[in-house]
Amino acid sequence: MSGHVSIVCRFWCWCIWDLRCDGYAGRVFSDWRRRRAARKVKPGDGHSLPRYRWWQPLSRALLHLEIPEENGSGRTWSVDVRLWGDKDGEVLAHLYCEGRHHARSTLPAIFPVPGGVVEVAASSFGLKRCHYVREEGPERQFRPDRASAEGRRERLERRHPSLSRAIGVISVVVLVVGVILGLPQIAQEVSQIPPIAERWGTFTAPIELPASLNIAVVIATLAASTERALRLRYHWLLDGGLFDGEE
Repeated sequence: MSGHVSIVCRFWCWCIWDLRCDGYAGRVFSDWRRRRAARKVKPGDGHSLPRYRWWQPLSRALLHLEIPEENGSGRTWSVDVRLWGDKDGEVLAHLYCEGRHHARSTLPAIFPVPGGVVEVAASSFGLKRCHYVREEGPERQFRPDRASAEGRRERLERRHPSLSRAIGVISVVVLVVGVILGLPQIAQEVSQIPPIAERWGTFTAPIELPASLNIAVVIATLAASTERALRLRYHWLLDGGLFDGEE
């Protein structure tokens, strides 16, 4: 029993330490990642922004934002991401200015634009970040295209705010339940690896779900994370950040 408690305590201590260090270590690694991401940007070829098609809601994210110029005028910038990959299977963020291809980059992407940068990042379920980060002033999130799944979710939030909030709460509850049920089972499997079992002992999950219920929980959590991605909501623990494999 003491071995089980030790494993659980170590895990939660690691989570708390990670959150406490996020402010300091996050800033250090954020600067490094920004410099690296900036080197991945390639110039665009000037082609026109393809129209959003009705069959693309789950495979394509398209967002727009008007960014002011130094002379006071503004231009519309668009971010287009094929979430299932381009023709070669690679997931790229494409940046358009006034409907013309301006630049492209692998994700996470950071594009220099007038007055700041555009930051784009994705999780396994969709976009988790698409923001204009100013050199001075608050950052601004890009607005989804009306025809996109993100745009339809935004209209639901605008027209039916109470229903939208209820759906958002349900998504969080589903993910929290999924974490509570899933992490002990993962810990049980990991603890049975011989080197880990010899050093820390094995852990037995307090609740073991039948296969059919496990499948139902997985489907529900996938749907909940996808719903949150439509609103560009993301949390490293709830939305699969532990398993995304990102740098």
